[in-house]
Amino acid sequence: MLEYNNANLMKIKAMRDAALPGMNAFKALSDAAFADGAIPRRTKELIALAVAISKQCPYCIDIHGKHAREQGVTDAEVTEATLIAAAIGAGAAVTHGTHAM
Repeated sequence: MLEYNNANLMKIKAMRDAALPGMNAFKALSDAAFADGAIPRRTKELIALAVAISKQCPYCIDIHGKHAREQGVTDAEVTEATLIAAAIGAGAAVTHGTHAM
């Protein structure tokens, strides 16, 4: 049974040791994606949080929730991002239902 436990994140070092070039590339992508740019870091963390909620990844929800809070994101913004994730998920279900018609 798969168990989500933040202690599992300690295994990332072992993954880095096992595949250093790929893990370094992933870190470089993440660093570049979350850097301030046309979209400010604060907004990027809200986007990441909505995606994490949609994907139902507890690790990502925890990490990006903390990062969003560090960027000053409020309870109201977290709630609205959650509702966006829910709306997009519902929309995807409805539009995919058209394939069964």
